[in-house]
Amino acid sequence: MLSKEQAGDIFDRIRRFSPADEVEVNFSGARFALTRFANNAIHQNVEDENLVASIRTNFEGRTARATANQFDDASLKRAVEASEALARVQEKDPDLLPMPDAREADHPGETPVASPSRFFEQTAAITPGDRANAVAEIVNIACRHSLTTAGIYSSSQSLEGIFNSRGLAKWHRQTLAEVSITMLAADSSGWQKLNSPNVRNLRPKELAEIAAQKAVDSAHPREIPPGKYTVILEPSAALDIIGFMFWDFGGMAILDQRSFLNDRIGTPLFGENINIWDDVAHPQQAGCLFDGEGMQRKPVQLVENGTVKQVVYARGTAARMKKSEYANKVGPIEATGHGFPLPNEMGEMPMNIVIGNAGEARTVDEMIASTERGLLVTRLWYIREVDPYEKIVTGMTRDGTFLIENGRIQSGVRNFRFNESLISMLSSVETMGTPIRACGEESFDMVVPAMKVKNFSFSEVTKF
Repeated sequence: MLSKEQAGDIFDRIRRFSPADEVEVNFSGARFALTRFANNAIHQNVEDENLVASIRTNFEGRTARATANQFDDASLKRAVEASEALARVQEKDPDLLPMPDAREADHPGETPVASPSRFFEQTAAITPGDRANAVAEIVNIACRHSLTTAGIYSSSQSLEGIFNSRGLAKWHRQTLAEVSITMLAADSSGWQKLNSPNVRNLRPKELAEIAAQKAVDSAHPREIPPGKYTVILEPSAALDIIGFMFWDFGGMAILDQRSFLNDRIGTPLFGENINIWDDVAHPQQAGCLFDGEGMQRKPVQLVENGTVKQVVYARGTAARMKKSEYANKVGPIEATGHGFPLPNEMGEMPMNIVIGNAGEARTVDEMIASTERGLLVTRLWYIREVDPYEKIVTGMTRDGTFLIENGRIQSGVRNFRFNESLISMLSSVETMGTPIRACGEESFDMVVPAMKVKNFSFSEVTKF
């Protein structure tokens, strides 16, 4: 993999090739390996490595990018020339700011964010044999329960870096191991997924046992009518549905009037027990500590006791917001380090969500014991937005949906389609668990608790 020093040498050559006013290079790369299994056997093992330099040039407010994945002089020159040619035919952007220097990127005068290690040698050293051994253990658990299993086990090491002609030089390395397991029976299934920079946190056997037990316990599912139910959403289910609102927590979405937070910042919107942060330095988070312009990501409290307090900003969006009609309606306005590489039309987004529990944490078993009648939901999928302002989404349950009666799980049930407002849902959370790192399939990873929610709306029963 490329080192920061090698990337600096590449940037120096690119800089010499270009007469542009400013030059920026974003480096991204990964060595990724995947073992895929189905029908209780490995059927695919792949590994690849790729590295890309994305070159942005700027001529008096005209800016564009071009990429290269070969770093000899001829290839870099072609990419520089392509970036310059594209930039020169752009309309001048009056809102484009000069590239940040190293001092601005670190938010002078503020306490630096601690830089947690997210590169673990043991994860980087995972071999195909290691993954195969883990899959063998998963398959053994499936066979012991007379189930069929399918899923993936992947491992990677990746890098992100940014250099610009104003002296900025940032670098990030990370490892990640991930396992996703589905256990299948004749008329039921169970599922678990987790990833972590540190492979020691992965626990494939434990996840396989949980997935297998869900498949066994939900066999011969009953069909019950749709309607409003108390639901207990396991962390993966909670994050997959809640994740649909975080594009709206950016300043650009407010300016474009495409956010459900327009005219709602500073008002109670959710239940008083809802607190949400974006915190890249949280010990259970992963990812890069700087954004697409090299700005340090700040911790931001987005929701406090149910009230939306703040959104995140890229540098350019913050400057525009201060001059807009919303300037006195949106709380603090400052660059928070949540932008994407320029040019882009989306602006910014919080990507390191932590949902806190304002009350006493309850385990899922305790939530079940306190439920007279309701449903336990393992995961949600095929989620789509129906109403962007009221944040109504639709989707289905999957891979372990259970009926709760009199404080006990009674049986598996056929899955449901739901139609639910995220505003209503987060106003109806009765209790929560301890926040943990969780993964889904519809949204990005978060640190999120299990949630017990009243009056969750199911519109119809599915056929499986």
